Amino acid sequence: MKRSLIFVFSTLIICLAAMTSQAQAQATRTWVSGTGDDVNPCSRTAPCKTFAGAISKTADCGEIDALDPAGYGTITITKGIKIDGGGGEAGQVASILAGPGVPGVSISNSSATCHFVVLRNLDINGIQTGSTGVNITSSSLAGNQVSLENVDIENFTNLCVDVEATGRQNLQVYNSNFESCGAGGIKSNTVATGGGVNRVTIGKSTIMKNGGPGIWASANSDVTAWNTMIVGNGNGGGLADAVTAKLFLDQCSITNNQSAGVHSTNSAITSVTQSTIAYNNGFGFLADAGGQILTGNNNYLNSNASGDGVRTGLLTTQ
Repeated sequence: MKRSLIFVFSTLIICLAAMTSQAQAQATRTWVSGTGDDVNPCSRTAPCKTFAGAISKTADCGEIDALDPAGYGTITITKGIKIDGGGGEAGQVASILAGPGVPGVSISNSSATCHFVVLRNLDINGIQTGSTGVNITSSSLAGNQVSLENVDIENFTNLCVDVEATGRQNLQVYNSNFESCGAGGIKSNTVATGGGVNRVTIGKSTIMKNGGPGIWASANSDVTAWNTMIVGNGNGGGLADAVTAKLFLDQCSITNNQSAGVHSTNSAITSVTQSTIAYNNGFGFLADAGGQILTGNNNYLNSNASGDGVRTGLLTTQ
């Protein structure tokens, strides 16, 4: 009997020690460096080498910081996390290089605690073979939030940013660049069965030279862009193409796109205020198949190849 009690007590001690060790392995803040190693604990003095290596040692709601502007590999994110490639120094930006058919960042945050993912000060490059820059897929939680701040995404065969969710997602984009992605710049679409709507806000950014639309609002999506350049995209500047899609463009420069500057179709609603729509290789405004384009009587349209087009309604100014 005594030996049995000793055995049980010893087992409990071992289990508690293992649990303590596991908890300690999940740090709230970790670091990566080009000279690091993923066998390290990802501490400031013993950093990891890749984002993928660091995230496994970072707790939900935690943060990964880059110490120098190296390449840190692609990453899949399933928890609340902030990744900062700036290292705290101005002008320092870490890189993610995606190989053939691989997305740069995949996000499917199922954390019940932290609903946020922040990507800051990153250069995400598909080198003309990677699939999607940032792929935000299905989530079990409605209302998850992804923020892209000072992020460059370029040279992917599909989209620079693709929001394809089964639960409502919030995406905030600020001071970022999306360039040379085959299927388009930023697309939002959701097949949410519970009535969820994606809400996307894009500010002070550049979306240019993509093969598809610059900004693409599709099913169950409310997309707003302000003070943003949408230039030289192959399938137009802004596209809203579903009855449950809303696109709002304010103080934007929508120029030199290879199709319509702004296209609203399939009963989508697009609103445009204080924007320049010029030199597009199609109509400036194109509304068809029940699509609406509403304006505030304060846009500048000029020299669009197929004509400037017309709005379908007037926004109320208050």
